[in-house]
Amino acid sequence: MKIFDLSHTINESIPVYPGTPQPDIRKFASLNKDGFRETILCFSSHTGTHIDAPYHMVENGKKIDQFPPETFTGRAAVVTVPAGDQFIERKIIVDRGIDFQDIDFLLFCTGWSKYWGSNEYFTNFPVLSDEAIELLLSINLKGVGFDTISVDRQGSTDWKIHLSLLGKGMIIVENLNIPEGIPALGDFFCFPLLYGDADGSPVRAVFIS
Repeated sequence: MKIFDLSHTINESIPVYPGTPQPDIRKFASLNKDGFRETILCFSSHTGTHIDAPYHMVENGKKIDQFPPETFTGRAAVVTVPAGDQFIERKIIVDRGIDFQDIDFLLFCTGWSKYWGSNEYFTNFPVLSDEAIELLLSINLKGVGFDTISVDRQGSTDWKIHLSLLGKGMIIVENLNIPEGIPALGDFFCFPLLYGDADGSPVRAVFIS
């Protein structure tokens, strides 16, 4: 058994979607002064490696706190997207020979994690083609994951991909940190914080093969 941590560390300089406030992380108590350490964390529900719940963009969409815990774990297949491709095509998914009946999550490895912390991370990352979206909507998935800042292009105004997937009731995991050489199949875990009226949450994403 091997455990892969697919999460980015949250800190005050972490890349965030343009317009989102940077995290504010402050030491509230110190060992010398108070006898214990405690930290105040202030950040968006969509900071770092995180989940989008349907409620994030869909009117009357399901909130994270309305999902049972088993929603956030299951069997996953990793789909590697060829370098230089601007779209994640249906053929890329189908050619993997995945038995979709045994899969709860599809994780798309575009290689974009290598740009984490740079301006390149926010632009020109691959997104799903219309045909790929149709395929995903035809499969009974719990969710999908991407190693990019968003499933839609940065600057999108129609949020077509978000609305398509979230409208089906899926969860979306963004900003995954998928290493090279990860096995094609494994068990995926992405448990969120449990808070009320939840549109999204940072997660500790883990893949076990």
